Amino acid sequence: MDRLIRIANASAFWGDRPSAAATLLQQVPDLDYITLDYLAEVSLSIMAIQREKNPTLGYAKDFIETIRSLVPFWKKGSKVKIIANAGGLNPFGCAQECAKILKSTGCVHLKIGIVTGDDVLSILLKSPENFHNLETHASIETISPKLVTANAYLGASAIVEALQKGADIVITGRVADPSLTVAPAAFHFGWDLQDYDLLANATIAGHLIECGTQATGGILTDWLDLPASEMIGFPIIEMDQKGHFTLTKPPHTGGIVNLPVIKEQLLYEIGDPGSYLSPDVNVSFLNIQLQEEAPNRVRVSGGKGSPPPTSYKVSATYKNGYRADGLLTIIGRDADKKARKCGTIILERVKQAGYNLQDSLIECIGAGDATLGIIPQGACTECVLKVSAADENREALECFVKEFAPLVTSGPQGTTGYLTGRPKILPVFGYWPCLIDTKDVTPRTQTYAVEQLCTN
Repeated sequence: MDRLIRIANASAFWGDRPSAAATLLQQVPDLDYITLDYLAEVSLSIMAIQREKNPTLGYAKDFIETIRSLVPFWKKGSKVKIIANAGGLNPFGCAQECAKILKSTGCVHLKIGIVTGDDVLSILLKSPENFHNLETHASIETISPKLVTANAYLGASAIVEALQKGADIVITGRVADPSLTVAPAAFHFGWDLQDYDLLANATIAGHLIECGTQATGGILTDWLDLPASEMIGFPIIEMDQKGHFTLTKPPHTGGIVNLPVIKEQLLYEIGDPGSYLSPDVNVSFLNIQLQEEAPNRVRVSGGKGSPPPTSYKVSATYKNGYRADGLLTIIGRDADKKARKCGTIILERVKQAGYNLQDSLIECIGAGDATLGIIPQGACTECVLKVSAADENREALECFVKEFAPLVTSGPQGTTGYLTGRPKILPVFGYWPCLIDTKDVTPRTQTYAVEQLCTN
C-alpha cells in the first residue's frame, strides 16, 4: 500500500492522561493507529501485587477507560486501530474487560488481538544459573527465591500477525516500546521483517513518540517557553513506504515540534547511537537527517539497520524488603539546619530502639540537596524535610514511621506538614535485567471476536 500511514501515541506511561486517545481522534479523525505505552521497568511488579489480591487483574486498568472513550468514534465508523501493551501480566483479562465494554455499547463488530509469550519466569526459575545481571554479572540464583516477574521484550512480529488476522485492538504484555510503531507500519506497507533499513526508520519513529508529549515539548530544556503547555498535543507520525516520516502534532494544540525538541528526544535513553538494539533491528542513528518542513513539522530520514541480536532483554523484578518516606515542612530562620537536625533525630531514635536500617537518606528540599549543591542557595526560610528508609525487616520500618509525628511538639518552632498522617510502608521491588536466547521464547497471537471473549 502506497498511502501514508498516520500513527499517533496517546500514552507514555501507566498514569498518563486516559482521555488523550479520544482527544486525538477529535482533533485528527483520520488517524490510522493509536499506540499506547503503559509499561515502565517495574510496572509489572505493581501489577503482580494487584493480581495477588485479585487474579482477574494484573493489567493497566486505565486502558479500559480509554477503550470506553473511543466507543463513540467506532460507532460513527472510525477505522482507527489501537495497539497497547496494557495487558501487562494478564493480556487475556484485559481483553475480556475491553470486550465487556464493547458488547455493552454495541461495538461487537470489532476484533481483539492478544499477544503473549513474554512471561519467561518459569524458564528463569528452572535454570537460574544461566541468567546473569547485565550490570553486575551476578547470577540470578542469588535472588531467584524472591523473583516476582520476568518478562522478555518481544518485537513487532506477533503484533503484525494479530493485524493480519483482522484485529482492531491489539493488547500485549511486555513488548519493546518502538515495536508498537514498527508493527503497524510493517503491516500497512507489507514490509519484509528482514528489511532492516525500513525497520530502522520505523524504530526511530517509535522511539520518538513512545514517550508521548516528550516529542512535542515535554521536559524540553526551554520548557518555560513552551506555548500553550496546558493544552499540549500528543505526537503523530506520517510515514511513507520507505519508512521516512514527518513528526507533527494536532493543529491548534499546545507544545511545539521543532529541531531542538526532536534532537533532544532522539538522544533520550539510547545508549550507543551507532547501535540502538531492539528485538526487531539493530539501528544506527549516526546518519539521521532532520528537516524542519513547516511550523510543527519535522521530517526524519536516514536510519540504517542491521540484524537484531539473538537474545531478548528480560526485565525481571524481585521482592527486596520494604521502604517508607516521611515529610515534614520546617519554616522560619535556619529552616534547613533545623530540618536536617530533625532528620537526624528520627534516624537516631530508630537506632535507639534497636534497629539498624539497611538504608536511609535525609533530604532537605529547598536547601539545595536535590541539586547536589550545584545551584547556589541563599538563606533558607522554608524547607521540606524528606527522610527515607529501607529494610528487609518490616518492624524496623514500623518503628521509623512512628518517629515523625512527635517532632510536631518536640521539634523546632515552625514544624508543620503532618496532615497526611503516618508514612505508609511499601514493598520494594528490585530490578534485574538479563538476556534470554530468542529461540527459548515463543511469541503467541490469538484473535477473538468480542462475543467470544464475553463467553470465555
